[in-house]
Amino acid sequence: MVSTMAEIRTHTFPNGLTLAVEEQPWNPGVSFTILVPAGAVTDPEGLEGASSVLESWLWKGAGTRDARSFAEALDALGVRRASGAGLEYTTFSASLLAPHLGEALALYADLLQRPWLPEEEFEAVRLLALQELAALEDQPSKKLFVHLRRAVFTSPHGRDAAGRREDLLAMTPDALRADYARRYGARGVVIGVCGGVRFEEVRDLVEAHWGGWTGGAPEPPAVTLSEPHTLHVPQDTAQVQIGLFYTDVPPTHPEFYTARLAAEVLSGGMASRLFTEVREKRGLVYAVSASPGSVGGVGYLAAYAGTTPERAAETLKVLTREIARLSEGVSADELARAKVGVRSALVMQGESSRARAAALARDWFVLGRVRSLEEIEREVEAVTLERINHFLEAHPYERPWVGTLGAQPVEVA
Repeated sequence: MVSTMAEIRTHTFPNGLTLAVEEQPWNPGVSFTILVPAGAVTDPEGLEGASSVLESWLWKGAGTRDARSFAEALDALGVRRASGAGLEYTTFSASLLAPHLGEALALYADLLQRPWLPEEEFEAVRLLALQELAALEDQPSKKLFVHLRRAVFTSPHGRDAAGRREDLLAMTPDALRADYARRYGARGVVIGVCGGVRFEEVRDLVEAHWGGWTGGAPEPPAVTLSEPHTLHVPQDTAQVQIGLFYTDVPPTHPEFYTARLAAEVLSGGMASRLFTEVREKRGLVYAVSASPGSVGGVGYLAAYAGTTPERAAETLKVLTREIARLSEGVSADELARAKVGVRSALVMQGESSRARAAALARDWFVLGRVRSLEEIEREVEAVTLERINHFLEAHPYERPWVGTLGAQPVEVA
């Protein structure tokens, strides 16, 4: 049984910012994740990629410090940091010794509330974004799913956080500053904190440094989907990439962990169905996997296979058949292995304060509440063989969107 022996408490300030703290008295360190609800979904029309460019530009000076002195101030506190923009939000994280938390939160308050956004640094940031986008040509599997997402979602949820070349080229410093003012504010921001701190102490620090922040991101658009169909992305390559996209239950659904265990049966290791049936028994692929996800309250299961042109049609046939075969049920041994896999992931997350801080922020953003590791494990353990098989029979994985990338389209049976 996973046991953190940690208390989780939350507080929402009058400006709309929410704090979630998991106390770990035994931990000398602390991690925090600041989730800002500014992602590709709410990028301005014609400026896709704005969230990613802003995330990088924000680090180019804040408060009273230029980029170099800001980095030196964080280094002096021993802060290990990261940030990144995604579809629905942008995150800024840090890990450090607990006594320095107040100083770090003050620096991050400058970063997000008082950035310089200097014009002379804008072009370098944009060039990096263009290079990242160009790197897709060397990552065919990732490129396929960029196209497949755009085909699945007719709403902006099909966008890629890296943006589009024409939009990146059209960006100007003034347009990005206006976008920062429109989307960066306290309302909807979540700060997840995990480590050797007390809730009251962190609450007071956040109130002191973040309580005066105003504004907030606009509401995201509703999710809309196309009808399932097939698309092909032509690229002169010796391999063929295959992607499948199925709708699934979202994280708010009572059977979310049932679906999560079903995905583990499919693709949870070398004993999983996809690895065994598609790769080991038939030798059809060099890579195969399936993973659950969600965006905008819509759940999905994405599956991938990499193969050769000669084996592509059979790979697609076997891949879709194995996923559809879940509706016939799983065995007791498969469910037991799936639970072990999910529990192992929980244990690893529990050992990382950075992972827990990120999970706290993400939970509040997606669910409007925070789950403990114990709660998640109870949900997983409550899934019986009868329950998962009843769910799979009632929710078959069928009618996927199908995407392929390669020199020629793949015949779809």
